Amino acid sequence: MEKPVIREHMIQTLKKMPIKQKQQKETVILQLLFSSQIWQTAESVGVIRSLPFEFDTAAIFAKGFEQNKRIAVPKAQQKKLQFYHVEPATRYETSAFGVEEPISEQEAHHLDLLIVPGLAFSKTGYRIGFGGGYYDRFLSAFDGKTVSLVFGEQFNDQWTPDVFDIPIDKIYTDSLIRT
Repeated sequence: MEKPVIREHMIQTLKKMPIKQKQQKETVILQLLFSSQIWQTAESVGVIRSLPFEFDTAAIFAKGFEQNKRIAVPKAQQKKLQFYHVEPATRYETSAFGVEEPISEQEAHHLDLLIVPGLAFSKTGYRIGFGGGYYDRFLSAFDGKTVSLVFGEQFNDQWTPDVFDIPIDKIYTDSLIRT
């Protein structure tokens, strides 16, 4: 299958997931993340402000702030991602892509952990995102740990990763495919 077809199918699948089911899955996946060595040893964490149909990242912000982790949120600038530190009181603006980006000038120069979003994932850790290549470009020079939080419905091995695709180090999921 072609990536654009998988991408659109996955967006529709996620949008149709019942809220209660989505929240139950998120609870299971967050327990795996928060109990992991990767999370516990990370002092700085990069994470997006999620769209309504995506994995809800609000609990990651709350837990990170509670545990005094430095949380950073990306801004897309000139085909590149740049992360900026945020605080609970940080204000956000909606980008041209419809995502919330921080109104912050406090650039994050190092991240221990990056929670990488995506729409579809292979069992080997490759992902299909929204198609801009922002994360693959960022990951090509990233030396921290990467994880993705993935609903079982998001696994799809009916595509071949491109040479520029970068696999995620660890996937936390509500399914038994890859934990």
